[in-house]
Amino acid sequence: MTTRAGRVETPAFMPVATQATVKSLTRRELLDLGVELLLCNAYHLSLRPGADLIERAGGLHAFMNWPGPILTDSGGYQVFSLEALREISEEGVRFRSHVDGAELFLTPERVIAMQEQIGAEIIMSFDEPVGYPAEEAVAERAAGRSQRWAERGKRVFRPEAGQALFGIAQGGLSAALRRRAAREIAALDFDGYAIGGLSVGEPKALTLEMAQAAIAELPAERPRYLMGVGTPENIIDAVALGVDLFDCVLPTRLGRNGAAFTRRGRINLKNAEFFDDFGPLDPECECQTCRDHSRAYVRHLFKANEILAKRLLTYHNLALYFWLMREMREAIAGGRFAEFAAHWKPRLAGETA
Repeated sequence: MTTRAGRVETPAFMPVATQATVKSLTRRELLDLGVELLLCNAYHLSLRPGADLIERAGGLHAFMNWPGPILTDSGGYQVFSLEALREISEEGVRFRSHVDGAELFLTPERVIAMQEQIGAEIIMSFDEPVGYPAEEAVAERAAGRSQRWAERGKRVFRPEAGQALFGIAQGGLSAALRRRAAREIAALDFDGYAIGGLSVGEPKALTLEMAQAAIAELPAERPRYLMGVGTPENIIDAVALGVDLFDCVLPTRLGRNGAAFTRRGRINLKNAEFFDDFGPLDPECECQTCRDHSRAYVRHLFKANEILAKRLLTYHNLALYFWLMREMREAIAGGRFAEFAAHWKPRLAGETA
């Protein structure tokens, strides 16, 4: 995938940098890990520090000193997650800011303008996700509104700036509605397509079923992005379906709370069994954390509430994710992805010793 800030090899994973930072890691560490594409959140950044300030700094890249491509989420997820603070209408969404309580009104047009002002390479349409469980009538209404908002946003989008605009297909947990929503969003001819409204509490098998229904209707020659997914084994399954882009808070959020993803499943470094375990987090990992520190030491740091503990596990977890993405790309190029998935999926899930 080629953007104005550089190429992105797919399938690709985007670390979540909601507030223009991947929590606890530096720019240099992200580059060392091989990060090519970051995800920032236009809604959060518009509240703090504000799109005007970011524009005066020279855009988001200059503000955070990031050289590579950036994708900004539109704020649609906040329509879902900040339910108590918002009111949805056909025109847009009226919010109470979670920062200071100030009232703001987001429309599809305003969301596009805000993302253009911030200056990301890939910007997202405004959409309305629904939670789990949701009645089909509610999901159908939200999918229809997301479609109309996508049309409105595309009308005001200015491609001459060199940005790419992605449409988002909703549809709840109905395969038929997912297929219809994907067909309708594909008809608008976006630069890429996202599958939204999943990973909101539904069983993982259902996530994949809905993703498969949508992917079948989205053009294979455009990037396809499954929002908010997921664990390493979830990502392998989704790549098998044809997904190109992923983001998820799991490797960073769980890392800050003591969990390490390894090639033999997830472990919790806070557990007593690691008190005197002087081996690396993952014996097969070559990241800085695994080279330099033992499980016992990292556990000690967590027990002592040291900031370094969060940094070390965040770095390691992202290192594992980027190892996985590189290995999958090589397996795809070599025509052996099925064998790769059969070997690594159960191991990464902790099902095989």
